[in-house]
Amino acid sequence: MEILKVILVSFLSAVTLFVIAKVIGHKQMSQLDFFDYITGITIGSIAAELATELEKPLKPFVAMVVYGAVTFLLAVTTSKFPKTRKFINGTPTVIMNNGKIYRKNLKKAKLDLSEFMVMCRQEGYFNLADIQTAVFEYNGRLTVLPVSTKRPLNPDDMNLTPEAECISTEVIMDGRILGENLKRMGLDDKWLKKQIKEQGYKSEKDILLGFCNQNKQLTLYKSE
Repeated sequence: MEILKVILVSFLSAVTLFVIAKVIGHKQMSQLDFFDYITGITIGSIAAELATELEKPLKPFVAMVVYGAVTFLLAVTTSKFPKTRKFINGTPTVIMNNGKIYRKNLKKAKLDLSEFMVMCRQEGYFNLADIQTAVFEYNGRLTVLPVSTKRPLNPDDMNLTPEAECISTEVIMDGRILGENLKRMGLDDKWLKKQIKEQGYKSEKDILLGFCNQNKQLTLYKSE
């Protein structure tokens, strides 16, 4: 009976955590703001407590729901009322611009020079002279704008106008034709099988992965 209770409470913890994560939404760790970060840790800790709380599981369950609701409401508030973002999320801080490092802004961002140098190196800049502007974002990342002579070459610099690239869609995976994807693109199995044979394959079973773009260009990867 005790083991069954542990299983049920643990299952309740996992389900609650899953539902809260779905409601709050998905973000990469680097995209989390400070409040999202601490609430994520707190909700995870409460979930662990709920999984082992056999006597009064209702208390940690309610706490999880409250934290999840507060996080969701704040997300809705910042979305509908942009002016609240500055107060809740904070604002970006310019750390360096035109070769000048702003000491006051370093203190405001709670950074020291060593940490700033580390973040620059993580972005691929080992020489500060290559940096035009460095901005410390509210999610804790450093955004760097290189000086004009150090930025990557692009087609505009060479007066070129390349054709726009099209998004490719999977139409074959593990030797199986993905009919729904084909239909969404206005194509059918007959067209696909014809293209497969024109590229020298016997059937879709010889293909590991196949992509088709909006221009009906088919790219196939052979199954080894």
